[in-house]
Amino acid sequence: MATTFWVGELFDPSADDGSQVMSTYDSGWMRNYGGCDGVMKSGACETEQRTEANRFMPTGMTPKENPFYLDLPYDDVNDSKAFAERASVIPWARDSVYAGREQDKSFSYMKNQWVRIRKGNQECYGQIQDAGPGQYHDKEYVFGSNDARPANKEFNGAGMDVSPALNACLGFEDINGESDTVDWQFVTRDQVPDGPWLDIVTTSQVR
Repeated sequence: MATTFWVGELFDPSADDGSQVMSTYDSGWMRNYGGCDGVMKSGACETEQRTEANRFMPTGMTPKENPFYLDLPYDDVNDSKAFAERASVIPWARDSVYAGREQDKSFSYMKNQWVRIRKGNQECYGQIQDAGPGQYHDKEYVFGSNDARPANKEFNGAGMDVSPALNACLGFEDINGESDTVDWQFVTRDQVPDGPWLDIVTTSQVR
């Protein structure tokens, strides 16, 4: 199950993770992204339907970072359990580019990683820019080999949130619902085909 979130969304002011003005990897996410990834209505940042004709871009602003973003329930920087085990749990942590960074809290193994997402016959690609929903060290679901279901029980048991651009690209039934299911897998940059998800690629690290 996948739900939709967006930069600038405020869905629960009382929750630690109830605002998308910041992300788990970027304390100034909304500012660094370029503003509300949607439309401002009565002072609130609301989502909007995206179209392929506009390459799934927001209509009211030009993003500074990739509008094809998502989260998965593994926060390898701020969650103490995930941080402690990330070098042994995350498969690519052993690659030379990541070696020796396991104790560096200014560096995330998860941020900017590419994910292939499929809904039916539609396939789109996005970069990880946050963690959730609801869980932050769900290694069995995120990295396991036994097709574990998400530990999260909120939001209809969702295992990821996707951006409005991904929502539209994948053809979700609702621009902000809890009824769309997907298949997904990690991919390397050289496995990402040409598409609107490469118009702007996010490269920033933890901020």
